[in-house]
Amino acid sequence: MHLHETFGENVFNDSVQKERLPKEVYKALRATIESGKRLDTSIAGAVAAAMKDWAVSKGATHYAHWFQPLTGLTAEKHDSFIEPDGDGVIMRLTGKSLIVGEPDASSFPSGGSRATYMARGYTAWDPTSPAFVKEGTLYIPSIFVSYTGETLDKKAPLLRSMTALNVQAKRILKLFGVECKKVNTTVGPEQEYFLITEEAYNQRKDIQLTGRTLFGAPATRGQELEDLYFGALKTKVSEYMRDLDNELWKYGILSKTKHNEVAPAQHEMAPIYTTTSVAVDTNMLTMEIMKKVAQKHGLVCLLHEKPFVGINGSGKHNNWSMSTDTGVNLLSPGESPETNTVFKLVLTAVIKAVDDYQGILRASIASAANDHRLGANEAPPAIMSVYLGDQIGALVDSIVSGSNYVPVKAEKSSIGVPESPIFPKDATDRNRTSPFAFTGNKFEFRMLGSQANVADPNIVLNTIVAEAFELFADELEGKKDLEKAANNLIERELKAHYRIIYNNDGYGPDWEPEALKRGLLNNKTTADAVPVFFEDKNVQVFVKQGVYTEQEAIARANIQLENYVKTINIEALTMLRMAKQDIIPAVSDYVASLCANVSAKNAVCENIPFETEKAVITQLASINDELYKNVVKLERDLASVDKENVLAASQAMAHVIMPDMQAVRKCADAAEELTSSDYWPYISYYDILYSVK
Repeated sequence: MHLHETFGENVFNDSVQKERLPKEVYKALRATIESGKRLDTSIAGAVAAAMKDWAVSKGATHYAHWFQPLTGLTAEKHDSFIEPDGDGVIMRLTGKSLIVGEPDASSFPSGGSRATYMARGYTAWDPTSPAFVKEGTLYIPSIFVSYTGETLDKKAPLLRSMTALNVQAKRILKLFGVECKKVNTTVGPEQEYFLITEEAYNQRKDIQLTGRTLFGAPATRGQELEDLYFGALKTKVSEYMRDLDNELWKYGILSKTKHNEVAPAQHEMAPIYTTTSVAVDTNMLTMEIMKKVAQKHGLVCLLHEKPFVGINGSGKHNNWSMSTDTGVNLLSPGESPETNTVFKLVLTAVIKAVDDYQGILRASIASAANDHRLGANEAPPAIMSVYLGDQIGALVDSIVSGSNYVPVKAEKSSIGVPESPIFPKDATDRNRTSPFAFTGNKFEFRMLGSQANVADPNIVLNTIVAEAFELFADELEGKKDLEKAANNLIERELKAHYRIIYNNDGYGPDWEPEALKRGLLNNKTTADAVPVFFEDKNVQVFVKQGVYTEQEAIARANIQLENYVKTINIEALTMLRMAKQDIIPAVSDYVASLCANVSAKNAVCENIPFETEKAVITQLASINDELYKNVVKLERDLASVDKENVLAASQAMAHVIMPDMQAVRKCADAAEELTSSDYWPYISYYDILYSVK
């Protein structure tokens, strides 16, 4: 079959809805999806029946409300369509079953917002994201709330944040005569990942238990030759990518780009942007499909942010923008950005939002795994800043300085030979070291980790920009000279928030001290970043915009810190067991074998030299003793962490346990360099990174 015939075949999308739903039901459902109108529950029965019939025609026997609890993963409870009918059964999905489900909520994280014994929770259908069939089950995208009404998921606050931005953005647009029914935020999350063989994966308990290597001396060849990026695909990788695209396309996921990344065994998949709530769902589904397709090829897909030291880790670039239902991109500068007041106002609102709430934007992407890559010359630093590029940077500079704006226009260029085509040269370059970079008609938020749920940063982005829009609308509504008032506001706010703009090298040695002078935050660990969520200003912006209650906002910060503590605790325990049970004994055995060689030489002839063995014995024995001391310290420090006090525990994990683990690893990796591979208990970095042929 051709791609146009299989694309979206597993999705209850617009074309399927139009074909299978009664005309009035279809119109009512599309009004909810496209214009944000409240769902007419009277149509639920007809939608459920059509959805069930379609799913059954695809081989489905069950349905599941598919939701995103605060674990960072997805969850599902499967119920069959079967209902009794006399002596037999019928296949049925009622409107009530479509709209509401009831999974047990007691075992999901709540951050202290509800007692564990309060077990009841509800899932509610999210009609803005299409249902789909996977492996014999109809999946119904849903939100998840507690019996007492607290949101226990990431989807509900995401939808609220989108609503908040929609309401406030339309106020701005109305002032300037721009008519629309809805302003949507859109996202295209690029996805980086590693592929290794199942055989290699099964020989590394650290990867199996933690997603990353806790030990491992670097391979003699990594990424230093800079020959891997966009390099020719290995046959097995190419076959995997082809199957992955085919699977993603069946679910209507707009997988567009695939290529090798910078590090060995590292790759990337990039989709076309779509509405944020749909993009979040499809990215969660994408990560699941990536892993399952890998298994079919005898591979394992690693989504950890830093599975291997010494080479690049994996991120997930969040390409974020805002568009009206009429197709107007609010972040498009147009031909003359200097006269485009709406664009300048929107741009200023984003800059203000990022500066005012830089702490929670940084915290929204914080995790134990992502801490390993931020600022490591492979990802943006932990300092939040905005890159505007030459064209828009020059515009902002002219506004702040009061000077004339000299337009930076796109040019034509060639390589200087007759056969070369003339190609357009963009008006601005890109900055890969910036965490929040303007890239033509969108902002690329580059700090996200590869396994992150993109709902978290987009909830924050939507909320803080909605807040800026609201403040701007409050000030501008009723002004007689709107253009003058808007330009005065733009100038004032750009001057006030100019410190957040940085168009230079974020990896350079000058940026960190410069950021300190500017008063920008530099929270390098999750333990330092997340507590900003507890600050009243940061809690209240969510409350004011109707995204979280105060209790929900604080609960999410608690869960993030709890997960951080638990993650590092698991890693530390795994490291201790590997070191004590495998590495220290292996080094001892190798030292003993070298000692036996020396004894054997002496037994044959006292004049046989053994300086090589003696040097290695001395060095390895010393390293092994140091390794044991560091293991004892790690074990002792870990036992002393009060894990019930999440704030204190997170600080201990970041500033005591992590340095302890680094000390253990340093010794173990040094020992690996000297120990015979016949004795070393784990396969090497070379065997892992170059295992896929």
